Amino acid sequence: MTAAETGAALNRLLAEAGLDALDPGLSAKLADYLALILRWNRRINLTAIREEDGILRLHFVESIAVARALPEGIHTLLDFGSGAGLPGIPIALCRPEIEVTLAESQGKKAAFLREALRALSLQATVHSGRAEALQEYFDCVTLRAVDRMSDAVLSAGRLVKSGGWLALMTTRSGFERLETAAGTHFRWDRNVILLPGNSDRILALGSRPAAGIAERK
Repeated sequence: MTAAETGAALNRLLAEAGLDALDPGLSAKLADYLALILRWNRRINLTAIREEDGILRLHFVESIAVARALPEGIHTLLDFGSGAGLPGIPIALCRPEIEVTLAESQGKKAAFLREALRALSLQATVHSGRAEALQEYFDCVTLRAVDRMSDAVLSAGRLVKSGGWLALMTTRSGFERLETAAGTHFRWDRNVILLPGNSDRILALGSRPAAGIAERK
């Protein structure tokens, strides 16, 4: 597909999901991002889904929905185990007021993320290493389909600022286990956000009360 065709296809999928269309500039950026994923996916395993329509439908639409659903007032965000940059790069594109860090421990995927940021002229940061090694807190930490998800949720929760958010892209059936793994520091909104394309996929938002653990300076 051409960039214009990709943008049109993405807006059709957003409309099917009941979401507002993207403006032409943003849809063009996302089309460039898709082309980059497809090109690199021939050499490294960025995503198991290889077809354009599948990536748009299952990855892009969901990530855009998450970007729009994140609470206002978030200034810094960590995409924990970013992989191909989902949802971190769509969040950086859709919410330019948020300073995004993409944490990815696999060197080849981290190289892809750096190239994606360069190609898209995005002012985000790549942390090439384990997210647990970061020495800072974030207003929001996102997780989506990382290895050993329960362990990752515990580690991710420790990186959330007092008063910040832990945003989990998961399933209804898997949420209870992840809620337990996150520990008692978070209060979860019981009105979970349904993600488009799959009746079982949700965005669960947990807030760390402002009177929580002491922050590193």
